Parts: sequence; C-alpha cells; structure tokens
Amino acid sequence: MSSNKFLGLRTVIYNVENIEKATKWYAKALDQNPYFDEPFYVGFNVSGYELGLQPIESEDFNRGNNEVVYWGVKDIHKSFNRLVDLGAKPNNQPENVGGEIMVASVKDPWGNILGIIYNPEFKAE
Repeated sequence: MSSNKFLGLRTVIYNVENIEKATKWYAKALDQNPYFDEPFYVGFNVSGYELGLQPIESEDFNRGNNEVVYWGVKDIHKSFNRLVDLGAKPNNQPENVGGEIMVASVKDPWGNILGIIYNPEFKAE
C-alpha cells in the first residue's frame, strides 16, 4: 500500500458567524452533542466522520458553493423535512439520481450547503 493513498473522508468543516448558535443548531440537527467544544472549533462525531464548526473571523470571508458533502441518511424525505423544520433553507429537493439512490441539500442558517444522501449500495470501509 502506498503511503500517499487517500484514506477517505475524515473531517468536513462549516464556517459560521456565530459558533454558539451553530453548535446548538447542529446538536439538534445531528441529535447529539459535540465531542469537542471550544470557542475556536467544535467537532461532532457523525458515525466515525467529523463535522466541524469554525467561527468566521474575517469580514472578507468568501463562502464558496463549489463543493457539497453528502451525509448518509436512512430516510431522505424525513431527514430533509427535519432540517428545514430546524431552520435550514431548501437548496435541492430530494431527487432520484439512479437506482434507489436519492440526494438532496439544504443551506444551514449560516449559508453552508449540507447535502444528504440515501444510498443503499454504499458501504463505508
């Protein structure tokens, strides 16, 4: 095995204007408390992957929309509706992208795109 082989997703970081409010929102959305909670970084363990929150410290921060991370869910419609009920804005409604695979995305209250996916074929290694 090559020492420079990618090992898979480890951490996704969302930048937020108010880390305290974001921590409360994500704790509700993920139905869990963070395992790491400091003013400079908050980390949630999501089934072995990390969702991190970092405060935006510059007025010049440029939020891009060129990457979307999809978090696995068991029921795409129920998960999508729950996130919207918690205050997220719909970005892409749930849609079938082939076979039984369904994807959707919302924008969290800080404008980050949060993708969700139902994919019964994918098994994490």
